Amino acid sequence: MTGPARPTGTPGGGAAPASGAGRDVVFQIAGGEPRLPSGPLSHVSIEVGHLSQADLAGGPDRLREQFRQVAPWLDAARRTWAAVPAPGPVRVSTCLLVDDYSVPVGAPAEVAPQLLAAAQESGVAVDYLAREAACVELDGVSLARLVAERIVAEPPPGTDGFRPPVLESGWLCNGQRAPAAAAMEPAAGWRPPVQDTAYPHAVFTDVQLWDERRGTRRWSCAFLAAVWQLLRLGLLRSQGAPVAVPQPWPDELPDSWGLMPAVIQVNPRATPFSAYRTFSILPVDFLAIEHAVRTILSQVAVDAAVLVEIAGRAAADGVRLPDKPMSRITYTFIE
Repeated sequence: MTGPARPTGTPGGGAAPASGAGRDVVFQIAGGEPRLPSGPLSHVSIEVGHLSQADLAGGPDRLREQFRQVAPWLDAARRTWAAVPAPGPVRVSTCLLVDDYSVPVGAPAEVAPQLLAAAQESGVAVDYLAREAACVELDGVSLARLVAERIVAEPPPGTDGFRPPVLESGWLCNGQRAPAAAAMEPAAGWRPPVQDTAYPHAVFTDVQLWDERRGTRRWSCAFLAAVWQLLRLGLLRSQGAPVAVPQPWPDELPDSWGLMPAVIQVNPRATPFSAYRTFSILPVDFLAIEHAVRTILSQVAVDAAVLVEIAGRAAADGVRLPDKPMSRITYTFIE
């Protein structure tokens, strides 16, 4: 089955090959990996949906309603970025993520044309279509484990090591947890958890990254969403090579999402998939998940030299880029 009608063009951007997407930043997994030559990035990657089986089960009418709610925010974002002073056209790309990991979804040959048609009918042009299961493993590389291995697992100063390290427990927090009293110990009084850099009151977050069931690791939605953000920022590499490089729309869609590329370029004239910044337009139900994403990414180590390089390139493109990758991520949450 051939692909649906594709959007024609992306405001504020010229053509850029998909193979160049995400080549500006190196996410260094271990010492000594070679770095590839830099390539172009978009100024911003706009996520126009994160769809689950429940969303798809509602059929075309439900999909059109969701995209109609997204459309005015997408238009506002495009206008905002079009006004950014830059030496050349501002590059804006859009992406849509399908959750094919939590529960099975219908065959892509049936689902993909339906949801892309619903988006286009609602005024939402989709440049790239991605699948969430690829954030777990792709082409024999566990992207989720690459990110997990880069989490800073040192306990905060003053803690007693009561909790096991992150890579053992699968839990990550943004401060110091409240101590647990052992059975038969005298009551010592309750002590609250402490958030790192609270302003001035704490919002303590304890995030589950995965669980283990019958020897199989099941990654959490929040952790995979963190991997997804790193992909969109071009920060994730394996042995120095880019991962999830967008592929052209296939002549025929397969019957299994596992046979689909991680990212498909729907619009052949789209600017690059990865970008200096990301902006996500999501239902308000995702607010807690994205707060967890920010907690995770605040403790992921990224090569400092690469961040300096990208900051310089962003300045030349007219983009004021925050030093911390987490601060390059913004959202709008809608009902």
